[in-house]
Formats: sequence, structure tokens, C-alpha cells
Amino acid sequence: MADVEIVATYELYNINRTRLENLIHRIFGPARLDIEIKDRFGQPVIPREWFLVPIFVVDQAVDMIKDGTITGYRYDPKAAKLVQADERAIITDRMFCV
Repeated sequence: MADVEIVATYELYNINRTRLENLIHRIFGPARLDIEIKDRFGQPVIPREWFLVPIFVVDQAVDMIKDGTITGYRYDPKAAKLVQADERAIITDRMFCV
């Protein structure tokens, strides 16, 4: 694999990592990159954690996770911003924040 450039790091405390990962996948799922690549052994791999999201939206999402206001939001790739989600997503997020 090629080298990567780290463009941002974030510190979050007292958050369940599994729930955080699930939340990130739910919020940014519509922007997941649909690609298949070869690993160093030539085997096909489909990355599940590559999202096409502007860094300012990631910054905003992290801030909203920190202050608990992410509940009820999802990423809209066409608008390139976080938008209010439907009611089912709001219920799921409230379970995360409890």
C-alpha cells in the first residue's frame, strides 16, 4: 500500500469505540467510496472505511459528536454537508448517546 498523509487528528473521550465507528458509518455511509483495489498480495479488497467527505464536514461532525448534537444528522453528498436525518436515524442516535 502507498503512504498516506495525515491531515487531521481528533481526541474523543468517554465514547464507546464500537458505537462511535457505527455512528461514523451511519453518518457518512452515503459517501462511502465504492472501489475495489488489490492488496500487496494481489488479492481484491473493498475498503469499508473510505469516505469522500470534505475535511470541514469531518471537523463539524467531530465537534457535534463531542457536544452530543450529532443526533439526527447524516451527510448529504450532493449538498456536501450534514443534514437532518429521518426519524429512524434519530432514534438510533439517541440510543448511541445514552
